[in-house]
Amino acid sequence: MPALSILDLVRVTQDTDARGALYNARDVAVHAERLGYRRIWVAEHHNMAGIASAATSVVIGHIAAGTKTIRVGAGGIMLPNHAPYVIAEQFGTLARLFPDRIDLGLGRAPGTDQLTLRALRRTPEAAENFPQDVLEVQAFLAAAGPNQRIQAVPAAGTDVPLWILGSSNFGAMLAGELGLPYAFASHFAPELLLPALEIYRIRFKPSEQLQRPYTMVGVNIIAAPTDDEARRLATTQQMSFTNIFRGARGLSQPPIDDIETYWSPQEKAQAMRMLARSIVGSPETVRAGIDALVAETGADELMIVSDVYDHQKRLRSFELIVEAAGITA
Repeated sequence: MPALSILDLVRVTQDTDARGALYNARDVAVHAERLGYRRIWVAEHHNMAGIASAATSVVIGHIAAGTKTIRVGAGGIMLPNHAPYVIAEQFGTLARLFPDRIDLGLGRAPGTDQLTLRALRRTPEAAENFPQDVLEVQAFLAAAGPNQRIQAVPAAGTDVPLWILGSSNFGAMLAGELGLPYAFASHFAPELLLPALEIYRIRFKPSEQLQRPYTMVGVNIIAAPTDDEARRLATTQQMSFTNIFRGARGLSQPPIDDIETYWSPQEKAQAMRMLARSIVGSPETVRAGIDALVAETGADELMIVSDVYDHQKRLRSFELIVEAAGITA
């Protein structure tokens, strides 16, 4: 069984403001630490009222301060939005505060729309520099040389582990060439999962950080005592995806009894294509789904998104997932 980790979307719901979402995320981390999850990550999203993790490094510090052993990191930082030097400073600072617990996952998507990209003072062409920017971050996190005039203080020498995130073949090739672990976003872009993993493993070159390929697969898992209850809880995520297609990215909504009354056939087809690898059901259903996914992908680790509206039921979902996987803390 692969290691289990969590991607927390830091959802702002119709019943919870941003402050509540941030403290819920820390509560999930405390819960996950006790259950035996390996890491919890948050992602950079901008101009989205329903997600409170835009200041990603700040959120990571908030979560890490409330926990003791679980790894905390970015899944990920959208590097074209930032100067590599600043990201090295931020994550090196986190590494000084929380030694051997910080991860830095890097992606090249903007994590927002083009209008917000301009507000970030970044251009769409910045993504073309992604491979070089990754190397620059890595260099600033490494020990400084004797004649190095520009150092990322206090980051130099922290060697924060880097990950490459992706939803296409590009990230797979880059991660393989650089010898870095690779995380595929199949929780919203499942179609290229298997080809990307194959490319990564074929192209992998050992590095100082990693000697053999290491893959993480993102997957939506919603667990409840029964299949019917889990399917009802999953309507929250289905509505969120539907709203994306409608251009109405609002707050997370409570589950409904009949999702067919919410989406059109076209919206359903779009949403279900993006959610094709979701695992939703009782512990028995979840166990079968995890076994099948691992057998198909050979994943070393699963990064779980459990987008449940009610906080207590979300905590329970993570408990049931661990039970289904047979993992003990």
